[in-house]
Amino acid sequence: MKTAGKTFLFEKNIQWEPMAKGVVRQILGYNENLMTVKVKFETGCVAASHSHPHSQTTTVVSGRFEFTVGDETQVIGTGDGVYIRPDVVHACKCLEAGIVIDSFSPMREDFLL
Repeated sequence: MKTAGKTFLFEKNIQWEPMAKGVVRQILGYNENLMTVKVKFETGCVAASHSHPHSQTTTVVSGRFEFTVGDETQVIGTGDGVYIRPDVVHACKCLEAGIVIDSFSPMREDFLL
């Protein structure tokens, strides 16, 4: 395996990285085929419409979010999730401050730059 993160991950040791105003992330476990990222949103913050060649699953740990995937929009909350196919345009608006866990396959190399 050419690229891989640490075996054990402790939240207190992982730096929060800014993504956008009111949005920060912690990069968790990863290798070339998979990456898991924790993202914390303040109420009202938006992940603007974008696409990428990765499969993505998102699980809401806390809060409420309005996700648009392709031409479908749904509000999801704690315990809910969404699957985003590669290259599909998607966006997210935080309705109630919270945290999501994103998993990508393959890993998001751009997140490690």
